[in-house]
Amino acid sequence: MKRLVVLLLAMFMVSSLVTAAGQGEKGGPSFPEKDLTLIVPWSAGGGTDTIARALVKNAKEYIGVNVNVVNKTGGQGVVGMAEVMSGRPDGYTVGLITFGLSTYKLMGLSEMTFRDFELLQLLNQSAAVIYVKADSQWDSLKDLVDYAKANPGQVSLGHTGAGGDKHLSAASFATEEGIEFNYVPFDGAAPSRSAVLGGHVDVAVAGIAEVKQLYEAGEIKVLCVNNLVKEPNFPDIPTIVEAGFDIEAPVLDWRGLALPKGVAEDRVAFLEEGFKKMFDDPEFRQFCEEVGLTLVYEDSTGFEDFLGNMEKVLTPTLESVGLLK
Repeated sequence: MKRLVVLLLAMFMVSSLVTAAGQGEKGGPSFPEKDLTLIVPWSAGGGTDTIARALVKNAKEYIGVNVNVVNKTGGQGVVGMAEVMSGRPDGYTVGLITFGLSTYKLMGLSEMTFRDFELLQLLNQSAAVIYVKADSQWDSLKDLVDYAKANPGQVSLGHTGAGGDKHLSAASFATEEGIEFNYVPFDGAAPSRSAVLGGHVDVAVAGIAEVKQLYEAGEIKVLCVNNLVKEPNFPDIPTIVEAGFDIEAPVLDWRGLALPKGVAEDRVAFLEEGFKKMFDDPEFRQFCEEVGLTLVYEDSTGFEDFLGNMEKVLTPTLESVGLLK
């Protein structure tokens, strides 16, 4: 009988040691035990994909495992983000979510919104700039607005696609100021730049990186950056407020990180801390500065507030251009 008791005690101790070895600091199974997957809803080689790969380049240094980028494209980003939303809530699937998530439901493209995700953090915000040809009759945003108000629908404005962040940035401003532009869509920033330089449209919106060379060469005038803060690398360009317009919440392009709903709290906390360290990585930050990407960090709470406000701004904006469903 004694031998049986001793044997049982020995087995219990071994079992306890094995269990303890596989436990994390918070008492759950150790995490992560394998590489993570970061789903990017846009094509390999594109801007969002490039940023994602730069972010996780040194992941192992911060979370102990690699983060593998997987591109899931289609449906203007819907396919990839839907895969994140429906993924297993075990913490091993992370998604890079983007601006389209703010418009899908409002435009009738999908029922999916940011509320269907466990938000981790905001990575960046990018503002549109409003620009004209160097010899344009307008030297300031006020000049342009005054003319547009006196000539409704006569000012043609080029953008890179209906319902995109650049189009809606301009439309939101127009709605706020009660002006009417004649919107002209182009298949990308390059043809819209050519249209401005060729005099085919009067004004256009783009990201500052997309018109940087033209601006520095003096071929265009940038009337403002549609944001409340300066473009760090272009302090001479006025913000929308500095240009004389009291805008509370301009439409901004954005990127962030999210998980499927239902991931355990300790794993969410671990990932929040780990991805923040990747965000603060000097190599990543230097890369973003070189490519002109404005980094803006918000934790999950700040990210949620930002996205909620974005929906409020986008609803009347989409209605004004006939895209609200």
